[in-house]
Amino acid sequence: MKVLYCTSEAMPFAATGGLAEVAGSLPQELRLRLIGCRVVMPLYEDIPQELRDNMKFVTSLSVPVAWRRQYCGVFETHSGGVIYYLIDNQYYFKRHGLYGHYDDAERFAFFSRAVIEMLPYLDFKPDIIHCNDWQTALVPVYYRLFYANSDWFKGIRTVFTIHNIQYQGKYGKELLEDVLGIPQSDLPILEYSGCINMLKGAVECANRVTTVSPTYAKEILDPWYAYGLEGILQQRSWKISGILNGINVSIYNPATDKNLYAPFTPDDLSGKASNKLELQKRLKLEQDADIPIIGMVTRLVAQKGLDLVREALDNIMQNSDAQFVILGSGDWDYKNYFRDMQAKYSGRICACFGFIPELSHKIYAASDIFLMPSKTEPCGLSQMIALRYGTIPVVRETGGLKDTIEDSGDGKGNGFTFKTYDSSDMYGAVMRALNGYENREGWEVLIRRAMACDFSWGRSANEYIRLYRGLIKNS
Repeated sequence: MKVLYCTSEAMPFAATGGLAEVAGSLPQELRLRLIGCRVVMPLYEDIPQELRDNMKFVTSLSVPVAWRRQYCGVFETHSGGVIYYLIDNQYYFKRHGLYGHYDDAERFAFFSRAVIEMLPYLDFKPDIIHCNDWQTALVPVYYRLFYANSDWFKGIRTVFTIHNIQYQGKYGKELLEDVLGIPQSDLPILEYSGCINMLKGAVECANRVTTVSPTYAKEILDPWYAYGLEGILQQRSWKISGILNGINVSIYNPATDKNLYAPFTPDDLSGKASNKLELQKRLKLEQDADIPIIGMVTRLVAQKGLDLVREALDNIMQNSDAQFVILGSGDWDYKNYFRDMQAKYSGRICACFGFIPELSHKIYAASDIFLMPSKTEPCGLSQMIALRYGTIPVVRETGGLKDTIEDSGDGKGNGFTFKTYDSSDMYGAVMRALNGYENREGWEVLIRRAMACDFSWGRSANEYIRLYRGLIKNS
């Protein structure tokens, strides 16, 4: 079986979020299971030179972009034993930043068309093209409209994964012919609520649609979660399923992680206390291994439940001896709030801003409780990473959080959960966790149970393989 994994970002080349981690890990696991998986992504200006030095030029071709044709260079490199193809066009990709440019619709229309056009030049005909998020949503659309009946391309199946339905690729209908190169007669494929919606087009045209957790696959049929797309998703619900993402258990391994102050294992947890003391020292918190640390590593946006934290944090600090550490970047009003709280609770709260991978690892390892009260969470990786480091999650029961964290109130779970999006419910869950921390013998049992959870990519890869095989069998 041959799979082409189509993505707008991938580790270690370029990353803005969880998609890059998926694209850097899942193809490796598929390859280990004897699946011929290759990855294609744009050759961005931001890709480090040391990675560019290992790329070799494969071919060049001319790609149709509406009424014009554009140069496309194809470069090849390897990472983790997987072949990566990088699509070069300096007009579209020789600029800083992956997204947010005025012509993103045209940039990713070019990329989507180039993904299909390059295949005969590579002599690589995939059985499955697996696309991700709106930046590659036009691949299934272009395939259906222009390639599905061509002798060389016939028989390819398409899978489209929604990582976050909030981002849909919505543009004015005037782009249809002049930018996307799609005839006016095919407007109904992309049109939704009076505009072009690329994600909607992929839902229409892909053979199967997946989300990054089983619960999220059900939630997006509800208007509260669907960001306006509930109509088409309900109509196409027969083709939608959820497969939970995994994490890279080699990178996130407390026994070998070079970012930590001290290693630790389920059999020897002493290093976890050492990490706490060193992090407290670095962040100018009171140094005491017995004081519980509540950690957050998150984007500072409303979706992550930070309005609940803002409503409840004073009560948590006043009714416990806990310390609170947050790392993230995002909205300025949340930054100002956490700066104020740091000043108010000097020595107990520390707010760190920015994307600092080594510090995030230290927070995962040193914290006792990991707070993740998301309003929506398609999958979430942070709660799985926290478990790997023996840090007990407190989460709201939504999306992937519901699929990965089970409340330990019955003595069997791996964390603490709350259902309603309400600050008092979140406060109650946090206080239950802090009370559980006081029973140190029981808490160690919970830590070991958390560290035993398996959220490796191998489990996810097996589910994708079953999906691929089902598509091929029924084609």
